Amino acid sequence: IITCAITGSNAGKEANPNLPELVEEQVEQAYAAYQAGAAMIHIHRRDPNNPCEMTQDPEMYKEVNRLIREKCPDVIINNTCVGGRKRFGTSTKVSDMMLTSIDACPEVASLDTSNYCSKVKLPARKPPLFGRDETVVRETSYSLTDSEALQVLQMMKARNIKPEFECFQLADLHYINRLVKAGYADQFNAPHMVQYVFTPGSGWPTGQYLATLVQCCPPNCMLGVIATGAQQFPILAQALCAGLHVRVGMEDNIYIERGVLAQSNAQLVEKIVRIATDLGRKIATPTQARQMLGISQTPRTW
Repeated sequence: IITCAITGSNAGKEANPNLPELVEEQVEQAYAAYQAGAAMIHIHRRDPNNPCEMTQDPEMYKEVNRLIREKCPDVIINNTCVGGRKRFGTSTKVSDMMLTSIDACPEVASLDTSNYCSKVKLPARKPPLFGRDETVVRETSYSLTDSEALQVLQMMKARNIKPEFECFQLADLHYINRLVKAGYADQFNAPHMVQYVFTPGSGWPTGQYLATLVQCCPPNCMLGVIATGAQQFPILAQALCAGLHVRVGMEDNIYIERGVLAQSNAQLVEKIVRIATDLGRKIATPTQARQMLGISQTPRTW
């Protein structure tokens, strides 16, 4: 299964002018990635009044979901939810639970099971871009308790949303195992969809570490791998060799090769398709991916 994360919540056109910020750009790039072989599209809808920031409005997610569905009749639509985690900013003020798109009722939504620290340097946006006039260092940490995870899982179950457990460190897999053993992640979620994210500060880009992740996953699990920046394709190639699923897209990496900006999300999908094909891995169609993940064969509409 190839997932394409088309935009993300941090980098924008100031980093790569081809990154889709506007809803029309997101729809066109989602369609091209789908045609290139992506069975699932992961979406961060940007705020039209400030396109360098992610919107918290579920109605905007419904809009982009509907427009993508019109062009991609069977693709699996996956919205970021940052499911329930709370953000701690530099002021030490704790945010409310982050539910972002859950009321948009996507087919899949990310549930970040991590207690994770993040520090990102975001450059100023020069005209005609707008929304951030100066370079900003965004330093935050996230937390999610067992009871909060249960609350979010129940909200997803009520809306028939499949959780995508997103992990950033090895301990997160033990956390998911606890959720499964405690019955929080019941058969509604099976097979359990887990995505492990390799960033420069989380995990080691080695085959040994990847093998450890596989061993630590809960039973009845489908493990996908995400890798950011320059390590994206080397790690994803190892994941393909290990029989795992992969994600590409400009949320994770804005380069097609060293020093060369990607022209589109589809170009990144095309590259991972070539690598997978050369390694003898068949690419799942959206229909096959739905069956593998236990998602309805009737695509959701908005």
